[in-house]
Amino acid sequence: MNEVLPGVLHWTTYHERIGRPVHSHFAVEAAALIDPRVPQGGIDEVARYGRPDRILLSNRHHLRHSEQFATAFGCPIRCHEAGLHEFHEGPEVQAFRFGDEVAPGVTALEMGALTPEDTAFRLDAGPGALLFADGLIRRDDGELAFVSDPLMGDDPEAVKRGLRESLRRLLDEDFDALLFAHGEPMASGGHEALRAFVG
Repeated sequence: MNEVLPGVLHWTTYHERIGRPVHSHFAVEAAALIDPRVPQGGIDEVARYGRPDRILLSNRHHLRHSEQFATAFGCPIRCHEAGLHEFHEGPEVQAFRFGDEVAPGVTALEMGALTPEDTAFRLDAGPGALLFADGLIRRDDGELAFVSDPLMGDDPEAVKRGLRESLRRLLDEDFDALLFAHGEPMASGGHEALRAFVG
């Protein structure tokens, strides 16, 4: 685990189902775990830094190890209301809406396009950060990208147009860092990089 921004921890784990590393975050002052998987040192490694009181999912596919953390810390799991149907036979998951402050200094912003509940979290930490679910990823070479076309449904080009519109709206937010569920964090220069990406 490393502190990628003041009070924001980041770690990487290998996701067996998709066969790739994925990324998790803990906003310590906000007491919020985001898309968590258990780090190499176990749940106790997270507890060394603070006690989370909520778990935030950036979309319905990112439950990951949330249930283990919810059991360990007695905290709720939350996802945008459009994704709750995923959990009707699974764990109890509470709803939030776009525009909600879902934790102190953490606001849920709409991405959509890829899935209705796809959320970007705006974090007040450091220079300000946007944390993305699947609507924007960072490749191994460091470049920003969309997920591959086969993951975008029947009309990938329409989805990409919708994602670009969402990303252009997010440029109005105050941030300089980009964090990802899929990709290494960009602790600075994120606003400029995102503006260049959307053109």
